[in-house]
Amino acid sequence: MKYKDRHKLIEAAERIAAQNVLAADRTSPMVFPQTLSEAFFDKTILITGGTGSIGREIVRQVLSYRPRVARVYSRNEHNQFAMRQEFGDRSDLRFLIGDVRDRERLMRACEDVQVVFHAAALKHVEVCEYNPFEAVKTNVLGTQNVVEAALDYNMELLVGISTDKAVNPTNTMGATKLLAERVVLSASRYKGDRRTRFCVIRFGNVLASRGSAIPLFIRQIRDGGPITLTHREMRRFFMSIPQAVELALKATLHARGGEIFILKMPVLRISDLITALIRIYAPRFGRKPEDIEIREVGMKPGEKLHEALMTAEEALTATEHEDYFVVEPLSPAPAEAAARPHQGYDSASQALLNVEEIIKMIEGHKLIEVFLQGIAEAPAA
Repeated sequence: MKYKDRHKLIEAAERIAAQNVLAADRTSPMVFPQTLSEAFFDKTILITGGTGSIGREIVRQVLSYRPRVARVYSRNEHNQFAMRQEFGDRSDLRFLIGDVRDRERLMRACEDVQVVFHAAALKHVEVCEYNPFEAVKTNVLGTQNVVEAALDYNMELLVGISTDKAVNPTNTMGATKLLAERVVLSASRYKGDRRTRFCVIRFGNVLASRGSAIPLFIRQIRDGGPITLTHREMRRFFMSIPQAVELALKATLHARGGEIFILKMPVLRISDLITALIRIYAPRFGRKPEDIEIREVGMKPGEKLHEALMTAEEALTATEHEDYFVVEPLSPAPAEAAARPHQGYDSASQALLNVEEIIKMIEGHKLIEVFLQGIAEAPAA
């Protein structure tokens, strides 16, 4: 027998053996951990987009629960190198170069994985607006690849990380993230006898994330202004990265399959955020706060004046908890739900933080120096 033919037979035998193992494993019951330690201890965890702002914090917090290994899967070698330097050389952390668009590479990365946090995405509204096909490839087709890997390996849990941009989307990024949500949630309906729980975590802006406008605002303050603002009445949900991830991890304990967990987040007006930043940083750069001009430049394509985390229709199947809402969009709304008053959860209807409260939030989360670190990476105005 030729070597090539023998090699093909060995590969086929290995695939059949793997399929038999998976088929036998499907008899395993769904896992419903009661604590985060139970959820992650001695497990193999994959974090796609693990070098991004959210992904990196997921890695940091998951490692505190002593998993067997946390695998960071991303296509950014520079960020992987920097993250390796930050976390140090440790046996429970692996770095894998790969793209969620590459199904074959992703399948290799998912071997023996029990839990996957899917944070990889194209997230910049303006970038996606002018590169819609690329946004579809990463945010939609890439998500489908992750879902299929979770099904093929009969994982315990897949958590999709989503955004308020997916609610009533007006731009390409939001539309692709909405479809990504549905790709994840719909898997609960066609997974058959597999044990995998599929859920989505949806939250708004996070302070000190990559791509945030805050480093740009600070750089403009440093340069004496003007600070460019798209609209003075623009409102956004905001939360610190560690706080958002902590709530997201806790929410996954309640996932049974097919839910969207919506984190409750404070709301602020962007113009008030800029005022707070001027008061904090202008004196540090030897400038007077009253000398810094705020210039309104107009909204960008696809940008919203207000964001929403939950629509009025989603509220029909929502239950409220202390720190979050749980929506089951694929389930029929109870008959009595339509009769009772209901409303969505959006930045237009929520109470605003004032300037003093914004300053207190920034100081409380120890972000003053963190924001300064991002100045060098801020894009030019």
